[in-house]
Amino acid sequence: MAIHIKHFNEIRIGNIPEVGGKNASLGEMYNQLTQQGVRVPDGFSTTAKAFWTFLDENSLRKPLQKILGALDTKTYSNLAKTGEKARNLILNGHFSPNFSKEIIDTYKKLSKDRPIAVAVRSSATAEDLPSASFAGQHDTFLNIRGKNALLEAVKKCFASLYTNRAIKYREDKGFAHNDVALSVGVQKMVRADKGCSGVGFTIEPESGFENAILLSGVWGLGENIVQGNVNPDEFYVFKPALQKGHFPIFQKKMGDKRLTMVYSKKKNGGTTVNTPTPRSKQEQFILTDDEIVQMAHWALAIEQHYQKPMDIEWAKDGITQELFVLQARPETVHQQRNKNIHIEYKLLEKGMVLTTGNAVGSKIKIGTALQLGSPKEAKNLRPEHIIVTDTITPDWDPLLKQVGGIITNKGGRTSHAAIVARELGVPAIVGCGNATSTIQDEQVITVSCAQGKTGYVYGGKLDYEETEVDFSNIHLPKTEVKMILADPENAFQLSFYPNMGVGLLRMEFIITHFVKIHPMALVKFELIKNMDAIRKIEKLTKGYVKKTDYFVDQLAQGIATIAAAFYPKEVIVRLSDFKTNEYANLIGGKDFEPKEENPMLGFRGASRYYSELYKEGFALECAAIKKVREAMGLQNLKVMVPFCRTLEEARKTLDIMGQNGLKRSENGLEIYTMVEIPSNVILAREFAKLFDGFSIGSNDLTQLTLGVDRDSEIMGKLFDENDPAAKRMIAMAIDAARETNTKIGLCGQAPSDFPDFATFLVQEGIDSISFNPDALLQGIENINKAEEKLPDRINKVSEKLH
Repeated sequence: MAIHIKHFNEIRIGNIPEVGGKNASLGEMYNQLTQQGVRVPDGFSTTAKAFWTFLDENSLRKPLQKILGALDTKTYSNLAKTGEKARNLILNGHFSPNFSKEIIDTYKKLSKDRPIAVAVRSSATAEDLPSASFAGQHDTFLNIRGKNALLEAVKKCFASLYTNRAIKYREDKGFAHNDVALSVGVQKMVRADKGCSGVGFTIEPESGFENAILLSGVWGLGENIVQGNVNPDEFYVFKPALQKGHFPIFQKKMGDKRLTMVYSKKKNGGTTVNTPTPRSKQEQFILTDDEIVQMAHWALAIEQHYQKPMDIEWAKDGITQELFVLQARPETVHQQRNKNIHIEYKLLEKGMVLTTGNAVGSKIKIGTALQLGSPKEAKNLRPEHIIVTDTITPDWDPLLKQVGGIITNKGGRTSHAAIVARELGVPAIVGCGNATSTIQDEQVITVSCAQGKTGYVYGGKLDYEETEVDFSNIHLPKTEVKMILADPENAFQLSFYPNMGVGLLRMEFIITHFVKIHPMALVKFELIKNMDAIRKIEKLTKGYVKKTDYFVDQLAQGIATIAAAFYPKEVIVRLSDFKTNEYANLIGGKDFEPKEENPMLGFRGASRYYSELYKEGFALECAAIKKVREAMGLQNLKVMVPFCRTLEEARKTLDIMGQNGLKRSENGLEIYTMVEIPSNVILAREFAKLFDGFSIGSNDLTQLTLGVDRDSEIMGKLFDENDPAAKRMIAMAIDAARETNTKIGLCGQAPSDFPDFATFLVQEGIDSISFNPDALLQGIENINKAEEKLPDRINKVSEKLH
């Protein structure tokens, strides 16, 4: 009977003191989740007792204590020598014949007497705790085959308890070195070298948004993700849609996947090599939609079993085509964060962009760039330094607590650099591609992770402000407070702000920044004359059988991200309202747009949707919205028609929307219209019969009421939302909405800029006011003050709303 070995079927999460967090989690999943379909490769684990016995049989405890006791814990000047001495003690030790026999006999039983390949993983008895992840601190050895190679790998795992990074990590976290043992997990090898592998988080790792699962992966072995050698594919899955059986993948991003890590063909085994990924595979997602959904179901099952957000490693066997979970640990960053406390960073000036990449965190940091090829070059490292390097591996960890920021050429949101940066609270921008060539050594730079998922590195020192807000102290008024949004990259972070939904989702930003192509250029691609436009469209739509599917897919992903972030609160998406000169700037747009003297009053808004010049393009907008609402199940999404001039135009627009699958009231669809033209106010009671709600666009309504171009420098002083005529129009619209029992809101800056304007809206009985994010908190304060002055009016509005 083995006394130093436990089979996975004997291990539960309560065995952490015996087999460490990693192995305890594997045993727990192997025994508790396989009935839910979660596949975990079988294996066994050496125990903590085996490690202590090994130290005692080789008389290593006191020498190790002496070596570690001499560690310089102030500057860590002798960390490398300390680690090397400790590891050599272990590597020069000998396993007892009994322990070696236990390992070999159990390996034979696992392999059914044939030398199968196994993964040999380290599992410390203090790791994978809610307060400490120990990610990447200890070693793993892959593709180990045969008894001698296995015994050597187990000893190397023992020695990895004393890697430089592991020693420093225990010091930082307050773990006593002589209290931590090393268990070794031996697990059947998944042939990810012929398939793919990756990681997953059951919350969005930057913001901590809990309704999203992020899966990322690469071809071949997952070490390329950890090391950040390649930019992986990324898939975001919406949990409520997953649970309800809707199509849950609301975002897919293809990485370059330039390299594929496979096993070396050398006979001694255990080594890996990176090979160039064929172009065809670089341009192919690593998982099918069905596989993404299956993996997401497993991730959700793991999270529900452990009752906490989890960080998961997975792999796909390229021979059997089966997915497996390789390990799962608690997510450590957001569990410790007070989500009511928000630090808001805001750049106050613009600068020259040196490079961009994946933003990690939301901070802004000014510092001096330090170009490093490896940790060994960091002799002059100072806290104000921002490391600029090709990639970050676990060997860098002892340095990272001493730096102001991290910038890398390679790596995605789930690379080791990103994970450690989050845990340390250090701003990082990873996967820039060209950081080491565009940023000069010792150059003063500003690192901004405060502008969404994309991080920006600016040359020079830019002014910024840092504000701490405690959301728990903010009281929402009875008047509904909503947000004006355009950029999906900010949606998760902004969803934590106090709000009652999104009153205006501007579609134009998504089309400009994510789609980039004029919809008619995809519908009638053969009519494009500009060769540069043709090349760009071919490149962007590569992989799509129908070019129009690209538009629908990209637009749907952008809209769905915002709808998911605020679910189940309502999100009102405004149909496209470009002017002809703005449409023309989209790729291929010049061949499909007329030239107008006054685009502001020309072919825009509702007039386009039923026109022969654009209605086929509008059908793509409708298809994207239909996909979000019906396929993805995000029925909190409502639709708004902009710049609808006449009742006849309203009827035509509703008719063409119905033909494209967006019929009012069908599947609970509500359709709003903007009130931004005097005709909308004058005929508001008639418009109310056609639409479910109104949103006052105060900028256009003021412009058209006063006859002032708000963009004109000469006439700009006359543009004033507080003008009595403009306010009279707003009051008339609200009055008509109240009379017809139609919901009405306003989108604009004035209620946050002018407390009196907020008081005016509350007094008139507005149902909701929508603000840009930077004006939201001031707007809430202004509305609260207005409601204090007008309690009778608020009671009437509250009765109407509820």
